[in-house]
Amino acid sequence: MAGRTKGFRRMKKKTVRKALPTSKSRMPLNKRAVPRSSGFALKDTAQVGGPASGKLQHLAWRQVELEVLNPLFERQLIVGHEVMLARILLRKGCIVPLHSHVNEQLSYVIEGALKFWIDGREIVVRPGEVLTIPPHMPHQAEALEDTIDLDIFHPPRADWLNGKDLYLRGK
Repeated sequence: MAGRTKGFRRMKKKTVRKALPTSKSRMPLNKRAVPRSSGFALKDTAQVGGPASGKLQHLAWRQVELEVLNPLFERQLIVGHEVMLARILLRKGCIVPLHSHVNEQLSYVIEGALKFWIDGREIVVRPGEVLTIPPHMPHQAEALEDTIDLDIFHPPRADWLNGKDLYLRGK
């Protein structure tokens, strides 16, 4: 078991090194990183006009387009029929402004740490921890270090799919 953990950590560090350069670097997190203008759906994530209609998908993150929303926030989306999985890459200091949405959200931190301001409290979510956020609950977050986070939304975030998530784009 100890050997397995070492191997996993070694693999994880390689992936993180490639995906999240140090905060001194301002290069894209990935060669596939491209800014996205509103008005079209991301390839390999959703069909134009809405989420995939219950079709079977088998994807690796390297196949999914990396969307750059601002210099500190990047994401990849995989959309099912009634659920959406988002892989979020946040650089240290990234602020996700106060917002709320109709979607239920689960936030699972893989690497790094996120501080949430939610329900009158400050909650720090670290690797291996999950925060469940009910629909319509206002929340804000800050990356305390370079962070990889998986967010699950039910139903899929329509504003993320149609590019109307201006609070993340600094507009």
